[in-house]
Amino acid sequence: MSDTMNIEDYLEQGGVLTSPANVPARYRGELLRLMGSFVDSELAGSAGFAASINFAPGIKERISASRITLEKADHAERVLDVMGSFGTDTGRYQKQHDWAARVARDAEIGTMRTGGDMRLSVFHYPIIGWTDAVVMNVLMGLATGVQMTELTRLSYAPLAEVFREIAPREARHAELGIEGLTRIAATEEGRAEAMQSIAYWRPRVASSFGLAGSQRFETQKRFGLRRTPNEDLLAAWTDRLDTQLSALNLT
Repeated sequence: MSDTMNIEDYLEQGGVLTSPANVPARYRGELLRLMGSFVDSELAGSAGFAASINFAPGIKERISASRITLEKADHAERVLDVMGSFGTDTGRYQKQHDWAARVARDAEIGTMRTGGDMRLSVFHYPIIGWTDAVVMNVLMGLATGVQMTELTRLSYAPLAEVFREIAPREARHAELGIEGLTRIAATEEGRAEAMQSIAYWRPRVASSFGLAGSQRFETQKRFGLRRTPNEDLLAAWTDRLDTQLSALNLT
């Protein structure tokens, strides 16, 4: 018990772990849960954008959607490799869910996990057209940018390093979305369509930050897996999003 408390103190004060061999059982469970949620979300996100490639209005947009599709799958593979070092059967893991499965467009599932996998709830909703895909990418891309400030500093060093490699590419996905949304918002018709999609996706992306006052956050904080409460991350995303939408006259 004293050993467990000592390692929790070490982690909460900024200590790091470097291999599965020195990871306590409860820490291992939280770490695998965090990795599983990321992998499942990236695989589901990749599947969603794969379907969006054929919505693209031109070659430039098709290339952007294809790049996002490819790189999200690659990011999932990188984190899944870390899970493999903990004994996860990575081959079986990739095949156990339908990553393209979606709920009805008008479903309201909040923060609830559904369908058996651990993707964020926002990745259960369907994309219905190019503008919708671009808007979702911008809103979720900005959210991922905020969340990456946590993931790149977590206490399991091999995973933190993977996230530091992933972060610039995830940031580029958001930039590609903003470039596309800028073109869409340049016309009155495009702006009106974008506003409808923003109204749809905004609360669903907001739900991806989880509940305020989360007990899981407190546990993850003790293990050095999180630093910033859900509500503070949500506030940071809201500020970034409002600034971006205002710049595009989409408020």
